[in-house]
Amino acid sequence: MGKGHSHGGAIPSAAGRHRKPLYAALALTLTYMTAEIVGGIWTGSLALIADAAHMATDAGGLGLALFAIHFAQKAATPQKTYGYLRTEILAALINAVVLLLLTIYILYEAYKRFLSPPEILGTPMLAVAAVGLIVNLVSMKLLSAGSSESLNVQGAYFEVLSDMLGSLGVIAAALIIMFTGWTLADPIIGAGIGLFIVPRTWKLLNQAVHILMEGVPAEIDLPLLEKALREIPGVTAVHDLHVWTITSGTDSLTGHLVVSDMKDAAAVLKRAKAVLEDKFKIDHVTLQVEDEEIRAAEPVLRV
Repeated sequence: MGKGHSHGGAIPSAAGRHRKPLYAALALTLTYMTAEIVGGIWTGSLALIADAAHMATDAGGLGLALFAIHFAQKAATPQKTYGYLRTEILAALINAVVLLLLTIYILYEAYKRFLSPPEILGTPMLAVAAVGLIVNLVSMKLLSAGSSESLNVQGAYFEVLSDMLGSLGVIAAALIIMFTGWTLADPIIGAGIGLFIVPRTWKLLNQAVHILMEGVPAEIDLPLLEKALREIPGVTAVHDLHVWTITSGTDSLTGHLVVSDMKDAAAVLKRAKAVLEDKFKIDHVTLQVEDEEIRAAEPVLRV
């Protein structure tokens, strides 16, 4: 039997390449969050307070993302052979759960305010929300590139996106209150902000759970991959094939290739490695080669 294992030292982290934008977004978020909390209490606006709560969640999410990146770069150990790369996925999972819980709180608070609308100061509410919109747009720009590569960064990006939408909602509520005096616009729009982000957050939660359950990456067509390996000259069968994501941007594969002649094992492994890298972008590979005759002679356990 033989093995082919493609590796190149430490496994890279997709989120690690976007650490500086995360730090910049965190600084902006913390600065504006403080101002928004003060503004929310001053104006009495639920929409503004909801947006401030989202900003607090953003700060926590960005902090978790940076914490995860720090741990992901720690070296592997005999007990943790992949190191701490999965902390990025755990951070994304925590972000999604916290955001869903926050949405439930906002809906509850909106219900209470709908029954008993408080007095709201529209003009300062508008000014604070306008600054928040600018801050969120800048943060989104900083995180946009990393969000397509890392679930960890994507979680932070979605939270900033939700805040951007929240700022738009607060601006709309402030304008309605200023020109019509209809204060119910505030809890209604506050609730709408919470509901709008649920589908995106749910998708992020599902992706994180799928990775933790070691499901096949969404971009990998497993039957097509198996077919490509079977078409390699000398390969007669493929079995025990597994593909999973270690962390965002890093997929891993293990499998057994049955060959008609063990003299071709080295060539088969080389070709298989090329197929997996070129067609499926998988370069962390462990393959075991088996002799067709020996495998055919092995007793089959029947239940």
